[in-house]
Amino acid sequence: MAGITSKTIHDIFQSMEYGPSSSSTATAQAWLESHSRALGLFIDGKFVRSADRQTCNVTDSSGGPVCSTVCAVDEDASLSVSSGASGFKAWSALPCHLRAKTLLRLVSSLQRHGQCLSELCDLAQSPSSPSALVRLLQYYSGWAQLRDSLIPDWTPRGVVVVVVSDDCSLYSLMLKVLPALAMGNAVVAIPGVGTAPPVLLLAQLFVEAGLPAGVLNVVTGSVLSLGSKVAQNPHVSYVTYSGNKKDGEILCRATAGMGVPVSLSLSLGATCPFIIFESADIDSAVDGVIETAFKKNRECQWMLCVQESVWDSVVARLKVRMAGMKSVPLLAEGDRRLVDAAVQEAQQQGATLIQPCPPSSSGAAYPPTVLCGVAPSCTCVVTPSPGPLLPLLSFRSHGEGVTLGNHSPHGQAASIWTEDLTLALEAAKSLSVGAVWVNSHSVMDPSLPISGHKESGNCIDGGKEGLFQFLRPSSSPPLPRSSPASVDYSKFGTAASAAIIPEGSNSSSTPRSYLQYVGGKQCKSESGSSVCVLAPGGGTVLAHCPDGGRKDVRNAVEAAIKVQPGWMKKSPVARAQSLFSLAETLELKRRDMAVSLHSQTGLSLEKADMEVELSIAQLCDWAARCDKEKGGVPSVPQSGSALSIPEALGVVGVVLPDSSPLLSMVSLLAAAVAMGNAVIMVPSPKYPLPALEFIQVLQSSDLPGGVVSIITGGRDQLTQALANHSVIKAIWYWGSMEGCQFLQHTCASPLKSLWLHCQEKDGGRDWAQPHASLQEEMWRQAVQWKSVWIPTA
Repeated sequence: MAGITSKTIHDIFQSMEYGPSSSSTATAQAWLESHSRALGLFIDGKFVRSADRQTCNVTDSSGGPVCSTVCAVDEDASLSVSSGASGFKAWSALPCHLRAKTLLRLVSSLQRHGQCLSELCDLAQSPSSPSALVRLLQYYSGWAQLRDSLIPDWTPRGVVVVVVSDDCSLYSLMLKVLPALAMGNAVVAIPGVGTAPPVLLLAQLFVEAGLPAGVLNVVTGSVLSLGSKVAQNPHVSYVTYSGNKKDGEILCRATAGMGVPVSLSLSLGATCPFIIFESADIDSAVDGVIETAFKKNRECQWMLCVQESVWDSVVARLKVRMAGMKSVPLLAEGDRRLVDAAVQEAQQQGATLIQPCPPSSSGAAYPPTVLCGVAPSCTCVVTPSPGPLLPLLSFRSHGEGVTLGNHSPHGQAASIWTEDLTLALEAAKSLSVGAVWVNSHSVMDPSLPISGHKESGNCIDGGKEGLFQFLRPSSSPPLPRSSPASVDYSKFGTAASAAIIPEGSNSSSTPRSYLQYVGGKQCKSESGSSVCVLAPGGGTVLAHCPDGGRKDVRNAVEAAIKVQPGWMKKSPVARAQSLFSLAETLELKRRDMAVSLHSQTGLSLEKADMEVELSIAQLCDWAARCDKEKGGVPSVPQSGSALSIPEALGVVGVVLPDSSPLLSMVSLLAAAVAMGNAVIMVPSPKYPLPALEFIQVLQSSDLPGGVVSIITGGRDQLTQALANHSVIKAIWYWGSMEGCQFLQHTCASPLKSLWLHCQEKDGGRDWAQPHASLQEEMWRQAVQWKSVWIPTA
C-alpha cells in the first residue's frame, strides 16, 4: 500500500517498535449495542435493570466510554441471594454427570463466542485469554463428574459469594466461580468495574448452555459494600475474595460476626522475587524479566534478585533489551504521583536508573524503569507502587538469595533461574511462597493449587486442594448464622480472670497447684496468679491452675519458632515415631488420666477410660498418616513437570473446646504436629485438668520441647494474645460468638488462617466418631500448599 514503508525483521528488532494493531472490537461492540450499552444485573437467569438505579461507567484504555453497569442496592442483593438459594436446590440435586454435561456444553459455547469475550475484556481493560477459560471449564467439568467418587462424604456449602476487587482479572474470578459450581454450589458473583462486562456475557452464555436459573447471579456496583450486604443474608454459606490486601481487610472486618466464613486471595500488590543465580542462562532470564515485569496489567509486582558474580552481565543485557521500549500506560492518572515518589526515594537512597527514555513531565504513562542497587528495606520493595518499576537487588551466596526472596511480607509466587537442578529444588523448597516457577514465570493451570503464604492470602485455589473450600463434611451440619454482636475490639480479652476462691466454695482441703508447659518445661504464669478449677456442679475447688496471658504466649511463640523449622524438616518417619511414643506414654498413664477426667468432668470411670483409649488411637492414627499424606504430580497440558507439595503452616494457636477435653486436645495436637507445625494450646477454662495432666505425657516422650506448649487461663484473654501475635499463622478456635467475631475482625491484619467454631450454636463436634471427612478436614487445616513448575523442552 502506498505510504507504508516496508521494514525488515532486522529493522524491527533494532528499533523494538510496536507494530500496527490489527485487532477489531466489532463483535463486542455489537453485543454491547444489543444491550444499548447499558448492562443490567444478571439475576435468576436474565438481565434485570431498574430505572431508578445509579450507574457506573466502564471506560477503555483511552478513557472513552464502553458501557454502563448498574450499581446494585440492598433489594438487588437480597433478590440475588434468594435466587441463588432456589438455584442451589435444583443444581445440587442433579446427578454429577448432568452437572458435568452442563459445564461441557459451556465449553462449546465459549469456543463459539471466544472472540466476543476477548474483545470485551480488551475494551474493559481486563485482559483474559478465552483459551485459559476453556481450560478452566474442561478441568472443573471433570471434577463435577468425579466429585462423589473421588471426594466422598463431602457436600456443597450452598450459596457462595465470590467478590473480586476492581483491579482483578476475569481469570481470577472464574478460578473461584467454576469450582464452586462444579461442586454443586450456587454462586453470586460481585465483579469489579472492568471485569463486569465479560462476566455478564459469561453468565448469559451459562444460561444458554443449560445452567438452571439462579445458579449463577451477577450483581455489580461497589464490591466492598455489596460483599458485606450480600454476606448478611442468612442463605449465604461462604464468601471468598480475590484482589488487593486493603479491600480484603475491609471486607473481613465488615463481615465479622455474621457467622459466614470468609477467605482471601491477596495477589494484587504482592511483591514476588525473580531470582537469577550465577548458574542461570542469563539471556533467557533477562528475557523472562522483560516479559513479566513491565506488563501494563499485572496482578503482582516483581523484585529482581541477582547473584553478584553475574550482576554486570544482567545489567548490561537489561540496558540492551530496554533500549527500544516505550512508556507503559498507568492504570490511573493518579498513579503517576506514586511512581514519581517511589523513584525519587530510591534515588535518594543511592539507586541508579535504567530507562529507555526520560519520563514525561506529566501524564498517565511512565517508561519501564529498573532501580539498580536498592536496599531490601526500600519502599519500592516492601510496598511497591503501581507503575512499571523493577527494583534490582544483589546477593552473594545461594542461601542469601533465598533469604532475600523471603524478605517480602508477601508469599504469592517466585521465579528462580538456574541450570542446576539440585539448587532449583532446594531453593523451591526453602522459599515461603505458594508457587515456584523454575526457569519460567507466570505459568498457570487449574490443576496446580495456588496457596497464598504469609500476607498473600489464607485460602487455596486450583487443583483438588482448592475444591474443599466449597465443600463441608457431610457429617457436619451447616455453620449456624448470627448477627454481629456489640464487641469493643480494643477491650476484648482485657477483663480480669475469676477470683482464686469464688464466693461460697468449699476450701476445707488444700487444692493441688498445677504448672503450665512452655518451651518443654513446666512453669508458673508470668503474672504469678492462679485461677481455681471447680468440681462438677461447682462448690469444691479441685485445683489451682496458672492464669496465663500475653507474656506467656510470647514465651511460647519464642520457643516454638526456635524448634518448629527443625521439627518440620524432620522426616515423616521421625515425626511418626514421636507420636507413637506419645501414644505409648499415654497408655502407661492411662489410669491416672481416666481418674483426672472422672474427677474433672463427672464422667463415669468407664467412659473416662474409653476417652483415653480413643485418644491413644488418635495419636496412632496421626502417626500413621505422617508418611501417607503427600502431594502429587498433577498432569498439566504444557510440557514439563509440576509438583504439588503440602507444607506446615508454622505456629498454630489452638483454643480447645469444652467437650471431650482430652480427646479433642489430643486429636487437634496430633493433626497439627504430624504435619510439622508447632502448637500453642489453650485448654478449656471449664475443664483444664486433663490437658495439665497430659503435660507429664509430653515430658516423658521424645517430642522436642517447644513443639507443644499448654497455657491455661481465661479463654478471651489468651485468644486476644494469640490473635495479636504476628508470628502465629493460624488459629483454631472453639468458644463464644464474640470470640469468633473478634478473631474475624482482628486476624485480617496480620492475616491468619482461621478455623472457627461457636460452641453456643454448633452443638459441638462428636470427637468419639472419627469420620474420614472430619479427619481430612483437620489435615487440610494443618497444611498450606506449594506448587513447583519445572519446564522441559
